[in-house]
Amino acid sequence: MISLKGTGVSSGIAYGEIRFISRKKNTVNKRSVSDTRMEINRWRKAVKSASKQLLEMSRRQEGSEAAELFETHRVMLSDPDYVEAVEREIKNESVNAEAAVEAVGKRFSQMFSAMDNDYMRERSADVDDVSARVINILSGNAEDQSAVVPASPVIIAADDLSPSETVTLDRSTILGFILINGNKNSHTAILARTLGIPAIIGVGEALDKTLNGRYAAMDGSDGIAVIDPDERMMRKLEEKRQKENAAKRRLEALKGKPDVTADGKSIKVYANITSPKDIDAVIENDAAGIGLFRSEFLYLGGSGLPDEEQQYEAYSEVLKRMDGKEVVIRTMDIGADKELEYLDLEKELNPELGMRGIRLCLSKPDLFKEQLRALYRASVNGRLAIMFPMISSIWEIREAKRICGEVREELRAKGIMFDENVPIGIMVETPAAAMIAGDLAKEADFFSVGTNDLTQYTLAVDRQGGRAVERFYDAAHPAVMKLIEATIKAAHVYGKWVGICGETAADTSLTEQFIKMGADEFSVSPKSVLPLRAAVRSSKRN
Repeated sequence: MISLKGTGVSSGIAYGEIRFISRKKNTVNKRSVSDTRMEINRWRKAVKSASKQLLEMSRRQEGSEAAELFETHRVMLSDPDYVEAVEREIKNESVNAEAAVEAVGKRFSQMFSAMDNDYMRERSADVDDVSARVINILSGNAEDQSAVVPASPVIIAADDLSPSETVTLDRSTILGFILINGNKNSHTAILARTLGIPAIIGVGEALDKTLNGRYAAMDGSDGIAVIDPDERMMRKLEEKRQKENAAKRRLEALKGKPDVTADGKSIKVYANITSPKDIDAVIENDAAGIGLFRSEFLYLGGSGLPDEEQQYEAYSEVLKRMDGKEVVIRTMDIGADKELEYLDLEKELNPELGMRGIRLCLSKPDLFKEQLRALYRASVNGRLAIMFPMISSIWEIREAKRICGEVREELRAKGIMFDENVPIGIMVETPAAAMIAGDLAKEADFFSVGTNDLTQYTLAVDRQGGRAVERFYDAAHPAVMKLIEATIKAAHVYGKWVGICGETAADTSLTEQFIKMGADEFSVSPKSVLPLRAAVRSSKRN
């Protein structure tokens, strides 16, 4: 019996055969070129294709974690230093695009690896991943083909896994991951948690290929893997797994139960989605409704704008499948980290503070009205509510509502049916909105507190700034919590309900605190619905 000790980064217990993955890698042949302009054009086309791939992968991932990881890779693809370095390599060295990407990728990867900061060192793997994706496309491979595993379920062993490998591996053939290297905050670890795959990293050279094919038992919580475990070890792990399964069954038993606190207050426990494909998970996890349909992902998933009919079909499908349960659809929150190349927007030094959310909608009223027409037309298929993102002023919501009125008049004139009583709400994501919540409540039918952005803007800490600043990002900071409480109180004066959205909404250690503040609704990823229901049912309002 051989014990391997590492760091557990994704909980769960798995038994099975260890199998080292084999990789297909494109061999880059460096060659001289006379037409460097043509090579630069090849490189630029490959970058566009890679960006489109990453957008599609982002859309396919449930929840925000995986989507954000691929958005990070997309941002890296457009990094001016990286782009300029590749194009300079092609020009100065007169080499083919594949060779230039490989050379620049290696230099950038080595640069990040040599840094003292853990977060920056982790970016080395991202550069390798992004460069490999572009080389793959330049070599004529439309899809990732970097990792090959057996068809039967196994425990995957490797030196490390790129984020792309982690996601594109067939989940049905993976019992767990054991990695020689890795970091608990790496993208691979985050994706393993998102996919629910037990994972251990950093076991070192004790994990070598002589163990290939050996039977192993692993505990992703404790970071321990045992090769050829004896009966006592198997019994111990099985007892632990049974306890974990019992906890899962207790959550399963909550399906169909009301979302009500221990002292009798009804709370709405809703789910977040990014596309109609997510509805299966919403239904499976028994959410009471949808508190946030991120409609911008309909725009991010293709090479051009979705037309009114495409949007209408998507919204109608969600409303019909939710069968009368409330569906809150947020109008497109384009901008910041969610760029649309085909809108040809001006480049901004600080896009988080720039043309995003409602600002973009009001600046492009024709685009906004097209989405609103699709929404109102779809409203006859279910119980729709419309929500505007990034509202920070009274005039913004008034102007948005005025445009809604124009759309309704146009539909009436054409004899098109729609629900005349669709509620209109706003996201409270800025300190400004929280400070004037009472005035905004006179205009809005409901609020949803976007805790991710509210925390970011209140603390002046980039929520995607990585490990360098992560200890300064505190979603439960007293200033943030006071703004949330003030928002709820102000809205209740006017009889308007308030929901909690964003990552903090799923933090069950804060559930009772939010309920005591008066929160009426929570909107979380589908997989967080049942744990949140359990927290609600054990909480008290007073």
